[in-house]
Amino acid sequence: MNERDPGAPVAQRERRAFAAIERPKQLHETVVERLRDMIVEGELASGDRLHDANLAKILQVSRTPIREAIKLLATEGLVDLLPGRGARVREMSSEDILDLFETIAGIERHACELAAERMSERDLDKLQRAHKRMARHHAAGERQPYFRLNHEIHLAIVEASKNVTLQAIHASLMSRARRARYAALASQARWMEAMGEHNQIMAALAKRDPGRAGEIMRRHDLGTARSIVAVLKLRPNEGHAASSGPDA
Repeated sequence: MNERDPGAPVAQRERRAFAAIERPKQLHETVVERLRDMIVEGELASGDRLHDANLAKILQVSRTPIREAIKLLATEGLVDLLPGRGARVREMSSEDILDLFETIAGIERHACELAAERMSERDLDKLQRAHKRMARHHAAGERQPYFRLNHEIHLAIVEASKNVTLQAIHASLMSRARRARYAALASQARWMEAMGEHNQIMAALAKRDPGRAGEIMRRHDLGTARSIVAVLKLRPNEGHAASSGPDA
């Protein structure tokens, strides 16, 4: 029986219908993730114009999922939509970065305080295992996998606070901050310092010390902000060689 045959078994028809729905969803998610990584890792730099035809060629997809992905990334604060003129990677000033990270520092400080009191032993064990993997990537100088695990750890700590409202606000801010946080790893000295701060945060969480965990996290986030501002001042045009179009 062919796919349209009404006599096909119900379960078989349902599986086919489900697969037809899932395929475009998977493609959309893949394109979003790839474009997000290109922006976060500097392959597409601040101010770069996003040409859907060029990006479709690079990613070997049609222009439709590219356009959908750009709209989604605009909601995350990574892209600016230009009425009648397409889109470009959002530029962030030093003031934008400091404002953003002051807010994140306050949220993550409170989340650490709550997590130290509320997290289960299972939550703590999961965090410690992720932390050990991240430390191995740091020791090996593996920036991309370190960054991805670091991002997951920050989200997991906030999740361990058991405060759903805090999690929602934090997730939105972290999407906006992700590109800037990656830029901070350009400084080897800051990367080493940040790893040490994560060691201290984990130790404080393991001891169920909310005050110390929260204060170290606050200093960690503000230190990251200062490092990002310093990197941008030294390398303002970093990543522009990977422009997606001629007028980027």
